[in-house]
Amino acid sequence: MDEGVRHTGEDRHSAISSDGTNRKDDEMNEHEWLAEQFEANRAHLQAVAYRMLGSLAEADDAVQESWFRLSRSEPSDIANLGGWLTTVVARICLDMLRQRHARREEELSAAVSESIESRELGIDPEQEALLADSVGLALLVVLNTLSPAERLAFVLHDIFAMPFEEIAPIVEREVPATKQLASRARRRVRGGAMVKDANFVASRTVVDAFLAAARGGDFNALLTVLDPEIVFRIDGATSPKGLSREVRGAQAVARQFKGRAQGFRTALVDGAVALIVAPRGHLFLVLGLTIRNGKIAEIEAVADPTRLRQFDLAILDDE
Repeated sequence: MDEGVRHTGEDRHSAISSDGTNRKDDEMNEHEWLAEQFEANRAHLQAVAYRMLGSLAEADDAVQESWFRLSRSEPSDIANLGGWLTTVVARICLDMLRQRHARREEELSAAVSESIESRELGIDPEQEALLADSVGLALLVVLNTLSPAERLAFVLHDIFAMPFEEIAPIVEREVPATKQLASRARRRVRGGAMVKDANFVASRTVVDAFLAAARGGDFNALLTVLDPEIVFRIDGATSPKGLSREVRGAQAVARQFKGRAQGFRTALVDGAVALIVAPRGHLFLVLGLTIRNGKIAEIEAVADPTRLRQFDLAILDDE
């Protein structure tokens, strides 16, 4: 909204008669006008909130809260409604991210609950899947590894071109520090462009062969890429209760993966080629791989949320 809109709001107030006869009608008209302006900005606000939160249900909550705050504000005090709403949504999302990071729940359990709640609220899982695809699952996964302030600085500046001078007050930092936040986030997001040396190429070839064999259910092909003495270790958050947390031997490990791995994606995890599971951009599982002499010698499955947050992760973008 430009300055012209500011004057429109002021003129609307000045048109109210001194005896208050038309005040109620005027307030109703102003509410309708605000609602129209808000709806014109809704798609943009949802795009910002979804990239900030990675959840359609939470993004809708943030957008709705921005409407509540707008409806309680004085329109004549807002010179640029679009910018004002973007800032408000960003602050709301930042608070939500900080609360999320402060909680200690299992992220997998939270995501399952969110999926159930989304259905109850009428949110179509297919709609959210399409939205995640449009944003890019690789980007969502890496965004979910950033701190709240890093994520906000990167999303607002690099994706929505908001100046750092406007972002800095939201994250309560000076402009140079805000630029550093975005720079750190940018390095993580672009991590897939790391130098790919001969060792990377060899490792990627083995991992691609493993994935193809697992997805295709080719038991013999799996055996060719697994070391005969391979060890598959599973952390407590990954292993179903009562099952062994360690599997040894190529045949036993091959049986674990035969016909599976459809949801796996290759990634760089702490600089090494690995596999991850991240539906809708939420990182649930990392499979760390140790490769020796052209075969996978160890697989470590990690699902513990604390450990997942500590990984330096980048999705490989050439799939």
